Amino acid sequence: MSVLSKNLNVKMAVVAMLTVVSAGALAHPGHMGHTHDGLFMAGFMHPLTGMDHLLAMLAVGLWSALTHQTLRRAMLAPVVFLVMLFAGAMLGMMGLQMPMVEPMIMTSLLILGLLVAARKAVNDTIGFVVVGLFALFHGLAHGMELPAATGVMSFVAGFMIATFILHMAGLWGGFQLKRHSVWFSRVLGGGIAAYGMLLLIGA
Repeated sequence: MSVLSKNLNVKMAVVAMLTVVSAGALAHPGHMGHTHDGLFMAGFMHPLTGMDHLLAMLAVGLWSALTHQTLRRAMLAPVVFLVMLFAGAMLGMMGLQMPMVEPMIMTSLLILGLLVAARKAVNDTIGFVVVGLFALFHGLAHGMELPAATGVMSFVAGFMIATFILHMAGLWGGFQLKRHSVWFSRVLGGGIAAYGMLLLIGA
């Protein structure tokens, strides 16, 4: 592969990440404009209109791709995130209340961003626990907002599909970036971590 082609791939990956992030740039962590009508499209758009959730889901894919050599291995962390996200959403819908939900979401951005910036690989078990714990709190935050009403599972289905797409975008971007200068991942990860820190300071 030529130097020109490599540079083009890196630029495409960065542009893709920035494009996805910009989709939520006008929204705040409260998901402005969201309605709980149980419709599939409302659920699908929900992760795209909250920067905290959007960045966390991208970061999981980025980090996993940057620290694994194959797509099969890199897919494991996003799968764990999806499973625990769903579990958290169901628990929240059933009325489970836990303290520190929002601070944990903010902390997830800080930690995941730092892992992306450092391209830090950890033991699989530890990685799954960290990703799963953060996903549980992200799911709880959404589940506690949802009414136990007819049609709500359509909302959840849309939400899960959008989450999967964000994970795939992160994986694709991570595999494009991992063979190039580490400063690209430093910038992306540092930006995610900085956003999480700003949220924590402002909380």
